[in-house]
Amino acid sequence: MASFLENIEPFRGTGERNKDGQTLEEFLEGYQPYRYETPSCTTDAVVFSYRGMEEQIRDVNALEVLLVKRSNHPSIGFWALPGGFINLREDLEETARREVQEETGVSGLCMEQIAVYGAMDRDPRTRVITTAYMALVNREEISIEAGDDAADAAWCKIRLSCVEEQRNGDTSLQVYQLQLFNEEKQIDTTAVVEKNLQGRVGPGSLLSGAGAGEDCGGSQCDPCAGTFKTCRAEWKEEFSAGQVKLYLVINFILW
Repeated sequence: MASFLENIEPFRGTGERNKDGQTLEEFLEGYQPYRYETPSCTTDAVVFSYRGMEEQIRDVNALEVLLVKRSNHPSIGFWALPGGFINLREDLEETARREVQEETGVSGLCMEQIAVYGAMDRDPRTRVITTAYMALVNREEISIEAGDDAADAAWCKIRLSCVEEQRNGDTSLQVYQLQLFNEEKQIDTTAVVEKNLQGRVGPGSLLSGAGAGEDCGGSQCDPCAGTFKTCRAEWKEEFSAGQVKLYLVINFILW
């Protein structure tokens, strides 16, 4: 097949032939991209909203998160993050923005890539790897309207509280209860989130972790019954108490 890119000059390397005696052009001409099974790629967007001044945000419970109601299989009727499959000639961030606009009507978002999720059993259609983005918007400056394959769109309030804490020397285990709810849409889903920390833990100050950060999957939201999911989160870097809570919310919501 012909090269996927028009300009292949940056990929010539040293310009030598490979072990089969091929030039770069000859190699690309015979390359079969579908010779091996490959996963599909999607993006999801965690869009948080606030009211008032951004500088006044002191608690994750003052934020709301944007969800859409799925109108098709799989998980039809469940609430999920806006997102979808990446077009072949589209950057990841372009996909994230496009999907949010198509499904909720919200455009022009400033997005930040936050994580990648790739558990094998995430989707019954095929192997799916999802790149997650986050955005923060002023609720008073935007309106939402469901579109594309979203049956509905809604802002959900966040309630995150620490329900248990155990300390053993430099190790701390904190158990949070996370609730996403919207009374008008009859959305009410709850999860239990565990957080392991190693290092200095100071009240209202920095939380210093020494563990290895890893995938902490989330869940689609069943509006009819609370969904309980336990996940374990560990961090290497230092975060403020508010940032730790925000990361907990992000990691649970993503699925």
